[in-house]
Amino acid sequence: MQQLKLSARLIKSLPISSLPSTPSSTLQQIASSHSKGIAKVVLKKGKTQLFKDGSPMVYSGAVDRIIGRPPPKTGDIVLVADGTEKPIGWGLYNSVSMFCVRLMQLEEEATRDPSCALDMKKLLETRTNAAIELRRRLGLPSSHTNAYRLVNSEGDRLSGLIVDVFGDLAVIASSAAWVENYKPEVEACINRIDGINHINWRPSVDILKEEGMDVSDMKEVHPSTCPERIKVMENGISYAISLVGQKTGFYADQRENRQFISTISNGQKVLDICCYSGGFALNAAHGGAIDVTGVDTSMPALELARENIVLNNLDPGRISFLREDAIQFMKGALSRNESWDIVILDPPKLAPRKKVQ
Repeated sequence: MQQLKLSARLIKSLPISSLPSTPSSTLQQIASSHSKGIAKVVLKKGKTQLFKDGSPMVYSGAVDRIIGRPPPKTGDIVLVADGTEKPIGWGLYNSVSMFCVRLMQLEEEATRDPSCALDMKKLLETRTNAAIELRRRLGLPSSHTNAYRLVNSEGDRLSGLIVDVFGDLAVIASSAAWVENYKPEVEACINRIDGINHINWRPSVDILKEEGMDVSDMKEVHPSTCPERIKVMENGISYAISLVGQKTGFYADQRENRQFISTISNGQKVLDICCYSGGFALNAAHGGAIDVTGVDTSMPALELARENIVLNNLDPGRISFLREDAIQFMKGALSRNESWDIVILDPPKLAPRKKVQ
């Protein structure tokens, strides 16, 4: 007991600077310098590791409390902290969405490079430049591919933002409130890319409505100089793309899958269900398939698919496109005992909402 009392007296007599200190959080230090202050979203016990491991969307059920007065508003930058209130990262707050924070940077990243910490404009530039450099290392664009996905949402650490490049045109698809709020900054980043002369802005209206955005006057923005259809090339195959079609106009994220189909189709009979403009079907025919059938319900999509047959000088006798409901077609094929060597099924979203109306 006497020894414990002596130790306590010694500690009290030591100057504060000589006592061991707990390392201060980089984000906490930077946040303390903000004049308006930054709110802190504190996670429930046991939820922290999920987001440290990379999940970018903090759902409301993972939040224990929010520290800060007045409370943060949609679009505000907030700290995300563990149960001890130590920041694990920062992100953008949304008071309406089931995902109340989209994490943008973790504490460890901010410590290594604090230049982007709590600065969305700087982070957007850094992440976009990293996406551009990654595609360049992958050989994109090239002489045989000028259609590709430049920014792939969570894959490029920009949750809610997709950018597809088609020649000198970039189509920007937004599905998060922060993307709409930072629209000028996003466009500025894309406009600086060599070879990009046009930008189409395509908001995902249904998703943005759930994000709390006013979608009453929200619409796709197309430059007046840009045609409704353009021609691009992917892995040496030409495509006509409609800029008023589905998604960004072309499923650029399926590039490698389409190329794979071309490598296994020689001498095969191939069926492409929900074929849209014929991406998989064209690759199968290009790869030497003896018979290719594409099925879709959209007449504009099938018109593009048939145009693509001509663009690629393919034999129309080996590839055909049918307008028919996918389920009805498969039922009919079953009754006729038809079969194929390869079947590609890439349907549209089958469950658009979690709740049953």
